[in-house]
Amino acid sequence: MHTIPIQEEASHCLFCADAPCSAVCKHGDPARAVRAVRFGNETIARQWVKDCSEAELEAAEKACIHFDRPIRIREIVRNLPESPAREDLPSLAIDFCGISCENPFFLASSAVSTNYEMVANALNAGWGGVFYKTICLHEIREVSPRFDAMHLRGTSDFYSFRNMEQLSENTPEEDFDILRRLKRDFPGKGVIASIMGQTEAEWIQLAKRAEAAGVDAVELNFSCPQMRLAGMGSDVGQNPELVLFFTACVKRAVKIPVIPKMTPNISHISQPSMASFFAGADAISAINTIKSVTMDPLSEVSGCKCISGLSGRAVKPIALRFILELADHLILHHSSHSGRVVELSGVGGIETWHDALEFIQLGCRNVQVCTAVMQYGNRIIDDLKLGLQHYMAAHGVSRLDELVGEQLSTFVPVADLDRDTMVFPKIDRDACIGCGRCYTSCSSGGHQAISFGKDRKPRMDGSKCVGCLLCRLVCPTGAITLANRVQKKK
Repeated sequence: MHTIPIQEEASHCLFCADAPCSAVCKHGDPARAVRAVRFGNETIARQWVKDCSEAELEAAEKACIHFDRPIRIREIVRNLPESPAREDLPSLAIDFCGISCENPFFLASSAVSTNYEMVANALNAGWGGVFYKTICLHEIREVSPRFDAMHLRGTSDFYSFRNMEQLSENTPEEDFDILRRLKRDFPGKGVIASIMGQTEAEWIQLAKRAEAAGVDAVELNFSCPQMRLAGMGSDVGQNPELVLFFTACVKRAVKIPVIPKMTPNISHISQPSMASFFAGADAISAINTIKSVTMDPLSEVSGCKCISGLSGRAVKPIALRFILELADHLILHHSSHSGRVVELSGVGGIETWHDALEFIQLGCRNVQVCTAVMQYGNRIIDDLKLGLQHYMAAHGVSRLDELVGEQLSTFVPVADLDRDTMVFPKIDRDACIGCGRCYTSCSSGGHQAISFGKDRKPRMDGSKCVGCLLCRLVCPTGAITLANRVQKKK
């Protein structure tokens, strides 16, 4: 069984609360091992089952309450790497906007940060901080139902998530009291207030009250895509003049860092972001959810549908694109003429430590998570931290700062890409199972460069192959990799 099937099998797990499979295993925690595989830590997953007997693992499988079939726990365990978990793990501490953070992982301003108990549980679990759910001065009335999701077929795992939720339904008095208590009870954690006003006076009032509550910074929500009231949320974020005006008035009103949150529902995020830079912003959060439509009748509100925001792993490439645009922008990233650099907080589709690493490698010093917490709970922080720490240890990285922006230099304009060389696919005959997926895709969507005979072995015609590598992407076992890059024939 290869790594990819192990991960696929783990994705079928229900990640039960008080998992029955672990309850019957006296010498280990199979559920924790499976969760480690699902969230990108298969290389260290064995530590949770290394003392389990075969009989215990068999009992764990029998105890599995999956609705379709038991998770093949024994097969997963048999195929886990032998590499032990390291003990000499580096610190994940990093400064963000002058805030000393024990790790870069924060709850996003969203449904996962709506009250004291919820946030306190997350901070106790190990999250580095919170962007508390957006506070405003207007009555917030939510709809029911307010969520929809696109699931991976045959699993409870969803790859994208649509929500119609707006801002905090608490009164401002309740929310500012919660923020005050959070900072009092968790002085070592980052506590950031998110606010949204409709007028200059509202923005200033909310910012001052947030500062008085003792928070570390204030995030300006210029990006919520489904506000019931006009002139709020993404209506502001799409207008550089309003971004400039409201950012500037908040900067004048408070001394704590000010962090505008930008909308992705725009062609060039750098335009409103530049406006926030000139207004004195200390950092930028990006992105909020993407305007979208889903058609499931069960998600209708009294028979009606509407446009609302999409999140989840499907939006990560879009979020990374906007982060790259911000990080690459001369004024925002380098700012050598002013001596000031606007820092970045990345949001959008982060589920695993590797997702977070990609945002950090493009210049983020902080990352925010929402949808994955809604789906799997606060416990994912364990794998986020462990995965990133083991990556750093394996690559000789002692400080997280060393990874910030390290991949920016690998991006070039599309006109500068190498068009004189190519890479052929390389097929591992032992790993190939003869499914013919590569042949089917190449025939229908490639360049008809793969043949498939009665022996069920794919064969490549080098004279037709253009090195698109579609075959690699559809191979279910990872049997197709890359050969050496060669010069194209004239």
